[in-house]
Amino acid sequence: MQARTVGTTVALLYATALPAQAAPCQLKMALEQWPPYVYSKPNSAPTGLDLELTQAIFREAGCALQLLPELPTARRQRQFEQGGLDVLLAASDTAERRKIARFSIPYRTESVSLFVRTEQLPRYQQLRGIEGLLGMQVSLLAPKIGWYGAAYAKLQPQLLASGHLSTFLNFQQGLRMLEAGRADVILGDSAALRYEARELGLAISALPLTVLRAPVHLMLNKNTTTLEDLELINAAITRLEKQGVLAEIRNRYGEF
Repeated sequence: MQARTVGTTVALLYATALPAQAAPCQLKMALEQWPPYVYSKPNSAPTGLDLELTQAIFREAGCALQLLPELPTARRQRQFEQGGLDVLLAASDTAERRKIARFSIPYRTESVSLFVRTEQLPRYQQLRGIEGLLGMQVSLLAPKIGWYGAAYAKLQPQLLASGHLSTFLNFQQGLRMLEAGRADVILGDSAALRYEARELGLAISALPLTVLRAPVHLMLNKNTTTLEDLELINAAITRLEKQGVLAEIRNRYGEF
């Protein structure tokens, strides 16, 4: 989730199937650099797995999705909490977040894993659970913001207290820290880490365990959206799943 701000204001409205009339719901989200889910390349339109899925869902729902300039992760979260943004992508449904948000039904599954530099893989092959990091005195790199499962949430304070946890703001930064030997293991979204590692030319391998595999949702701002908006979006997801449209998009990115 790279903090790169677009210099000019972007306001791209994705048209719905409702000609010559306002869409029943018009929601704002901020772009980000989080390949392969959402990203922009020079002189190219924003793209990515989650963006394609969301655009398809909004078109089917008859809603307009307004894309605003990129924001760093922490600022994007604050904007959402303050009502400046209506929707966030790939969200985990938690009790804490339900205080300010409502969640769509799932539109894909996320996978969070532990990775090491490939040449280091034999050293950590025996690790069978994230709890083993403390016992092995392993230093960990993890994203500064986000939900990465109950097991990591429970372990995080102990790793911090023991000095075995360092955090990063985006996966490129985290992988550079791994390459420089700042830690032994990196935690994060599996597809995002593999994508950034290929871009950097860094050989990484997943440890033989999955930290988290869970559904993700569109997270709608409870103060700026309605239950009717949520119902439109949920109905669209249901129809597109039955039609195989969302599966086709996920398969093109290697996500099932």
